[in-house]
Amino acid sequence: MSALRILRTVNPESLCSRRNTSQPINPPRPRLKFSVAKTFLGLNGARSSSLTVTRLPTHQLRTAESCMAESDSSVVNPAYAEIIVVRHGETEWNVDGRIQGHLDVELNDAGRQQAAAVADRLSREPNISVVYSSDLKRAFDTAQIIATSCGGLEVIKEPDLRERHLGDLQGLVLREAAKISPKAYKAFLNHKTDQELPGGGESLDQLYERCTSSLERIGRKHKGERVVVVTHGGVIRTLYKKACPNGRSGGKVLNTSVNIFLLSDGEWTIKLRGDTSHLNQTGFLESGFGGDRTSG
Repeated sequence: MSALRILRTVNPESLCSRRNTSQPINPPRPRLKFSVAKTFLGLNGARSSSLTVTRLPTHQLRTAESCMAESDSSVVNPAYAEIIVVRHGETEWNVDGRIQGHLDVELNDAGRQQAAAVADRLSREPNISVVYSSDLKRAFDTAQIIATSCGGLEVIKEPDLRERHLGDLQGLVLREAAKISPKAYKAFLNHKTDQELPGGGESLDQLYERCTSSLERIGRKHKGERVVVVTHGGVIRTLYKKACPNGRSGGKVLNTSVNIFLLSDGEWTIKLRGDTSHLNQTGFLESGFGGDRTSG
């Protein structure tokens, strides 16, 4: 089993916009109209929280109030879909710093513990109707553990929720990739969003179109419902960009971190971002690789 890895605390970074408020799932009803406990990820993946009073523009006020009023309710606002997006548990390739992409790598022992912890957390979340998952094992096995814990829900495989295809870099240890596949590594470091990778690798634009379209289809199908989506770090970072196009994509997306997106008629709001409080009692099993630009 992988050794436990403990995080160091760093200063929190701000979320992409004021309307992207985040709070624990089903917290006590807040006394102040706009008092929100925000959860942040630092650049090295650390979690930190602070209490903030946020004033929203008038045209956004109704949405924010309704979200907070319903925070302790089992009923989802019929105007939007509440999509709980979870990164898969840890794999040995995460630990080794090996690039996974579309290669089908299984969870390790720590990853299964993480999956059990997030499953226990989500089992207390009312009225989850269905679980969607990438068809790659590390995500699908995480999703099955969640679905079982939530009363035997159906798990629907969605290939468009796969990690970014990283071409010739897949299967390589990142620190060795520049020597083994210099052309692919150079393309990988290119900041142009339309840059494809040798060996069939996707551009960032292709990844964006694929995974945001998938989440929007799920949102349209399940308006007024609460659903779970299990996917990958590179996909979740891309979903952040869709929800906050003018904001930073953030640091690492940690294994089994919980993110909540509210989707309504093309409008995306982040309700919760990168929360890993369910791992606190496990010593916080943090992956040393993936969930950032390496898209592992």
